[in-house]
Amino acid sequence: MPRQSRIDAPGALHHIICRGIERKQIFLDDQDRDDFLERLGQLLLMTHTRCFAWALIPNHFHLLLRTGTTPIATVMERLLTGYAIHFNHRHDRHGHLFQNRYKSIFCQTEPYLLELVRYIHLNPFRAGLVNTLTDLETYRYSGHRALLGKCTTSWQEIMEVLARFTEDLGLAQQRYVAYVADGLMLGNRPDLIGGGLLRSAGGWEQVRLASKYGEHLKSDERILGDSDFVEQVLGLASEQLEKTERLRSKGMNIDTLAQKVAEVLGIKVDEIWRGGKKPVTVMGRSLLCHWATSELGMTAEAVSKSVGITAAAVVRAAQRGQALAASRKLYLDQ
Repeated sequence: MPRQSRIDAPGALHHIICRGIERKQIFLDDQDRDDFLERLGQLLLMTHTRCFAWALIPNHFHLLLRTGTTPIATVMERLLTGYAIHFNHRHDRHGHLFQNRYKSIFCQTEPYLLELVRYIHLNPFRAGLVNTLTDLETYRYSGHRALLGKCTTSWQEIMEVLARFTEDLGLAQQRYVAYVADGLMLGNRPDLIGGGLLRSAGGWEQVRLASKYGEHLKSDERILGDSDFVEQVLGLASEQLEKTERLRSKGMNIDTLAQKVAEVLGIKVDEIWRGGKKPVTVMGRSLLCHWATSELGMTAEAVSKSVGITAAAVVRAAQRGQALAASRKLYLDQ
């Protein structure tokens, strides 16, 4: 079956789970972990993407992100591509580092934000990387200790999480610690990462109650939320899909897109395809890569084959193109 498209929208909350290919390790030492976090932090700040929780495990990682000015899929592609290239070079390896498709769950903020923060920050404990909750407070590679004020992470949202307990910072941290401790008895929480109906209904009890009273629950594997939330999100996803399909139905592809870029920038199409570092070529390619990935839904790898540059170069170009489009107020459908 064809895989389902990503669901996203400005301000959307996403639980991201990404594993190494064949569940192999993606972090071999602290240098790898530090490199990953540096890339993550720069991307989050640059794209105004907010992070509420995170945890690095040797063969996977979890992130809880809220979409900012850039689609989550674009943020993740930039992060994974850049890190994988550096990892392979550093460890003299070749081939894919990550599974072909990371899991991205579109989440209803209430009541799930705190639940997900707790679930994600308990992952090092469940994975056996720490033995006690006291050890977890000093574990460097999760967002837990930042919420306790034991370190400063400029790109992690602290106050919005703690304010859900109380406005008093010290008391909020105490209540957060107690809340995390209570989570130990809840196990692996399949309702947070498991099947669509179970997850979207909010757990087995809600599924049983709905079935008892003959209620039909709307569900989707990509969404964590109640039935009404699922229906609303699917409506938003349909609108985005329709936009992309509308562009494609009009014959918009990488070639016609290049013509549109040339028209908007007042340059010749040949200058976009021509190699080199002339400012006009760099500008044209940057906007082309941005619109191809964000508007037409093309992957960096697909764009790279058309443009003749690497996927990593496409990611960097798309980043420049996004800034260019924002500064000049350029829109594909203008």
